Amino acid sequence: MSIQQLVENVYKIQDINDLKGFKQCVADSYVWLDKEFENVSVDQLVHDRARFVDALLCHAWTLIGLHKQKGLALVAVGGYGRGQLQPYSDVDLLILSEKSLSTASQEKVSSFITLLWDIKLDIGQSVRTVKETFNLGKSDTTIATNLVESRLLTGSSNTFENLQKKLTGKGYISSKDFFTAKYQEQKNRHSKFNDTSYNLEPNVKENPGCLRDIQSIGWVAKQHFNVWNGRELVEHGYFTESEWAELIECRSHLWRIRFALHMVSGRSENRLLFDYQADVAARLGYGDGKPAVEKMMKAFFRIVRRVSELNEMLLQYFRQDILDLKVKQLKVINENFELADGLMACRHEDVFSSPADTLRFLLLVANTPQCEGLHSSCLRQLRNARRKFSNQYFFEITECRLVFMQLMRHQNFFGLGWDLMHRHGILQAYLPEWDHIVGMMQFDLFHAYTVDEHTHRLVKNVFRYHDENNKEFPRCKRIVREADKPELLYLAAIFHDIGKGRNGDHSVLGAQDVMRFCEHHNINGEDAELVRWLVESHLLMSVVAQRRDIYDPDIIGEFAAAVKSHNHLNHLYALTLADIRATNNNLWNDWKASLLRELFLLTQKALDNGLQCGVTLLERVNRHQIEARTLLNNQGIDAADIDQFWRRLNNDYFARFSPTQLAWHTQEVAKATHKESNELTVALNDSTAKAGTELLVYGKNRPALFAQIASVLDSRNCSIHDAQITITKDDYVFDSFILLEQDGSRISSPSRMKSLQQAIETQLEKPGREHSNERKMSRRMKQLDVPTKVRFYQSSSDVTMMELEALDAPGLLAKIGHLFVELQLTLHMAKISTIGERAEDLFIIANQSEQALTTEQQVQLKNRLTQLLDQPQNSGETCPT
Repeated sequence: MSIQQLVENVYKIQDINDLKGFKQCVADSYVWLDKEFENVSVDQLVHDRARFVDALLCHAWTLIGLHKQKGLALVAVGGYGRGQLQPYSDVDLLILSEKSLSTASQEKVSSFITLLWDIKLDIGQSVRTVKETFNLGKSDTTIATNLVESRLLTGSSNTFENLQKKLTGKGYISSKDFFTAKYQEQKNRHSKFNDTSYNLEPNVKENPGCLRDIQSIGWVAKQHFNVWNGRELVEHGYFTESEWAELIECRSHLWRIRFALHMVSGRSENRLLFDYQADVAARLGYGDGKPAVEKMMKAFFRIVRRVSELNEMLLQYFRQDILDLKVKQLKVINENFELADGLMACRHEDVFSSPADTLRFLLLVANTPQCEGLHSSCLRQLRNARRKFSNQYFFEITECRLVFMQLMRHQNFFGLGWDLMHRHGILQAYLPEWDHIVGMMQFDLFHAYTVDEHTHRLVKNVFRYHDENNKEFPRCKRIVREADKPELLYLAAIFHDIGKGRNGDHSVLGAQDVMRFCEHHNINGEDAELVRWLVESHLLMSVVAQRRDIYDPDIIGEFAAAVKSHNHLNHLYALTLADIRATNNNLWNDWKASLLRELFLLTQKALDNGLQCGVTLLERVNRHQIEARTLLNNQGIDAADIDQFWRRLNNDYFARFSPTQLAWHTQEVAKATHKESNELTVALNDSTAKAGTELLVYGKNRPALFAQIASVLDSRNCSIHDAQITITKDDYVFDSFILLEQDGSRISSPSRMKSLQQAIETQLEKPGREHSNERKMSRRMKQLDVPTKVRFYQSSSDVTMMELEALDAPGLLAKIGHLFVELQLTLHMAKISTIGERAEDLFIIANQSEQALTTEQQVQLKNRLTQLLDQPQNSGETCPT
C-alpha cells in the first residue's frame, strides 16, 4: 500500500456515519507507517502522515456538510500546521469563523469533532472567531506560537487570510515580545532537565538539544521574518549552507528516534524510557541488547550537542537583531579577540589556525574573569575549528600538552573554561579516552547522567570547593586550599570513570590511562602515584562508609592501611564527596554525609595513633560517656538509672552513638523502666542524629521484630539506612534505626513522625508476625535485573559480616529479617544502602550459639537468600506469620 492508495481509500467513504470505514483507514495508515519505516526516509513519512490526515479531515468536513457553512475554515496549527506528523502526535486544529456560529453550525462542528475522537485520532481543537483568535494570540504566547504555523486545510480562504492579515499587522504581539517570551520559555524548559542534554531517559521532544530547540528557531524566524521555509535563514545571513544542512540532518535523526518510539510504545510517548530503549534501538537497526542501546544513545547524545550549539548560536544572532541590541561595552583583549558586553567575540576570520590556538583560547577565557560566554561569531569559528583539526587528537601535539597543563593548573579554568571544553567537544578532541565515554549510557538508576556529563559535574563540584562564598563543605574547602598541587585532584576527577565501557574494572583501566597521561605530560614521582591511586581507589571510601561496619577497629585499620597518609585521605575524601553529589541530584543526603565524615575522622585519628585503632575507639568511648553523662545530669536523670542501663551494654555501643543519642536512649529507657510495662517502647527523635530521624524500640525481645518494623516502614515509603540491634543479657532488645524518606530526604513533618510511630505501635500490638505491604515496584525498577550476590566476611569478634547485593524490591528487608528468624540467626546490625535500583546492605549476624556462622550455615543462608530474592516480584508482599 502507498500513501496515494491510503488517500484514495479515504475518499471512497461516502457516508459520514461509516465509522468502520474511517477506523479501517486509520488502522491501515499505522500498518503502512510500520512497514514503510524500514524503506522510506523519516522526513517523507512525517509529511505523508500529515498528508493522509489532511485528506481524512477534509473529506469528513465535506461529508458532514461543513463546507457549505459560509465564512468557516478548518485550520491546522502547531506541529500539524507545519505539515509534519509523527505516528501518534496530536492533531491540532483551529475551527475558524468570521462570526459566532449558529446553533446548527455548532451541532455540525460538534459532530465533526466527535467523529474524529471516535476513530481514535488524538485531536486538540479550538473553535473561535477571527477576533477571538487574534485577542487570545496577542495575550497568550502559547496560542501565538501555534498560530505562527497555521495552515488552511479546507473551508473559507477569505476567513483564513483575514486572520493572517491581523496576525502580521499592527496591534498584534511584536517580534521583540514574542522572541523574549520564547527565549525565556526555552531557558525554563532547559532548567527542568537540569540544564543538560545528557539525561539517561531523555525526552526527545523537550530535552535541551532536541526537537523543541529546533522548533524554537523556526518559530522565531517565522514570526520575525514571515518565512515559511527555514532555509531562507541562509539568505538572511544567519546560517551558512552547511549549518542549515547539519540542522536538517540532526532533525531527521531525532525524528527517526521519535517515530520509532511512537511505534514501539503505541502512543504519543516522547520520553525515551528504559522500557522502550532496547526495542527502539532494534527498530533503528542498532541490533539487540545493551550494546545496541549504548550505540543508539551515544549517537543521540552527540546529535543533541550539535543541535544545542546551533540553537545557541542562532538564537544569539536573533536576540541581537530582533531586540536591536547595541554593544554597550567593547574591550579589545588581543589581536584576535574582544569582549562585547561580556561575550568573547572574534575580531577577524580564522582566529583558530591550529589545535593549540583552541586550547590557548580557553586559557584566555580563564584569564578574563569578565567573560560570561561566547559570542555567536566565536562559537561558529570554534565549531569549524573542531572539525578542521579532527584528523588527530590534540594531546599528540607537544605544544597542546604544554597548554593543557597550564589549563589544569589555572585557578579559574574550571569555571567557564571547563564548561566550554566539555560543551563544545574540546576535551573530546584532545583525549581519545574521553572521546570513548562521550554520550556513554550507564544502565542503572544510580547514575542520572552519561559518563562524561557525570564527570563534568564532578569536576565542577571540586571547583566549588575553591569558592570563597561556598559554606557547604568547609572541610573539603580547607583540604583543597591547603593542597600544594590542586591540579592533581582535578586530573583524578577527570580520569576516575574514564575506563568505563571497556570490558574490565574501570578503576584499574582508568589508573592505567592516567599513568600514561602523566608520562606524556611530565607528571612524575609522588604526584603521578597519588593521581593513579585516587583513580584506582575512587570507590574505596564510599564502599567502606556505606557497606562496612566503620566502628569495627579491624575495618578502620584496613582502610587506614590502604590510605597510608593524611594527604591521600584528604584527597580521597574531597573526591568521594564530589563524586557522589555528581551522580544523581537525589543521591546526596545527611546520612551519606555523616558516614563519610565519621570514616574520615576515625581514619584520621587512627593514622595519628599509628594505626592503633583499638586505642582510637577506646578514646571515643570514654569521651562519649563523659559528655552523655553531663547531658543526663543536666536533665535530672538519676545516676542509678544511668548505671543500670549502661552496665548492660558494651564499648561497641558507646563508640557507635553520639553523646546526644546516648543521653536520649538512656532517658527513654529510664521512662520505660519506671512504667513497669511489658509493652515495647517506640520513640522517634529528629534531633539526635545528623543523618536522619532516629527510631528507638526497647522492650522484651520477640522474634521477627526487625522484619515487622522494616515492613511497616517500607509500606509507608520510608527507608531504614542504619539499624543497631542490641540484645541485653536479660533478653531485652534495644534497637536504633536511622530513617529517611524514600527519596533520601529527612522526615521533617511532626505529623509524619507521629503517623510512623503509631503504625509501628499498632503492628507490634497485634498477635503474630504478619504484616501486609502493598507498596508496588516502580516502572523503572521492573526493567532492571540485579542478580542476588552474597558475600561473607569474618570479624575478630564472634559474629559474621554478610554483604548482600540485590534488587531493592518492596519488602526486601522484611523477607531477610524473617529468614534470619527461620534459620535461628541473630541480627546485631544492619547498614542499608540503596544505590539506584540496587540494595547494597551489610548485616552483622550470629548463630543460635551467639558465634560466627559456620561454613555450612553460610552456604545454607546464601542459597536461601538467592532463592528467596531472585524469584519474580509481586506487586504487594505479606510478611509471613
